[in-house]
Amino acid sequence: MDEDTILDVVERARYYASLTTLGAPRLDAASLARIAAEIPLAAPAAPVPAVPRAARPAAPVDPAYPDLASVRAHLGDCQRCGLAKTRKNIVFGQGNPNAELMFVGEAPGADEDEQGLAFVGRAGQLLTDIIEKGMKMRREDVFIANVLKCRPPGNRNPETDEILSCQPFLEKQIDVIRPKVLVGLGKFAGQWLLKTAEPITRIRGRIGSYKGIKAMPTYHPAYLLRTPSAKKDVWEDMKVVLSLLAE
Repeated sequence: MDEDTILDVVERARYYASLTTLGAPRLDAASLARIAAEIPLAAPAAPVPAVPRAARPAAPVDPAYPDLASVRAHLGDCQRCGLAKTRKNIVFGQGNPNAELMFVGEAPGADEDEQGLAFVGRAGQLLTDIIEKGMKMRREDVFIANVLKCRPPGNRNPETDEILSCQPFLEKQIDVIRPKVLVGLGKFAGQWLLKTAEPITRIRGRIGSYKGIKAMPTYHPAYLLRTPSAKKDVWEDMKVVLSLLAE
C-alpha cells in the first residue's frame, strides 16, 4: 500500500470517528445551543385542516403543520445559517403532496439554485429517467426534496450547522406527506434517514425505517454521471423500492 493510500485511509478513519449518528461532524455544546435557539418551529397562523389518507404509516398530527404550505410559510426567507448569504433561491422541493414515494437528495446545485426547484440539472434529468423510464412512474407523482434547502458554495458537502438548521423542515415535510417509501440519494441523505455514520457504499440498498416509513439509501444521480457502472446497483435498489410500494 503506497503512502498516499495510507494517508487517505487514516484521514477517512479520523473523519468517520468524528461523525454523530446524524452522519455529520460533532458540534460543541455552545454551537448546538445556538442552532437550537435559531430554529424553533413556531405555529403559523390559520392552519388548514389536514386531509386524512388511508394505508400510510401513522404519525402524531401536528395541528401547526397540517400541509406543505404551512411548512413553507414557516421556512420563510430563511436566514438560519450562512447559506442565506450565498444562495439565489430556497429550494423547498416539489411534487405530489400525497406521494407514496419521496426522494431526498443532499443539497441543491447551480441549476436548482437558479430555478428554485429540486433536481432540475443533469442529475435531475437522470433522476427523471430513473423514475419514468425505469420505474414507469410519473415524476409529478413523487415528491423530491433535499437535506439542505440552499446550495452550498461550489457544491461543497453540507456542514453540520446547515444540516441541523434545515432538519426541522425536512422532518415536517415527511410528516405531512407520509410516503410509503423514502429513498435517500447519496451519502448525506442516506445517513440522515437511517441515522448512521456508515458510508454510502455500506448502506446503499439497505432497507431501514424512518418514523415507521420504509427508507432506502442509494447512490446519488450525480455519482452515476461520474460512475455509469453503478447504475445497475441503483436499478436493483429501485426494483426493491417498487416491491415495497406494491405491498
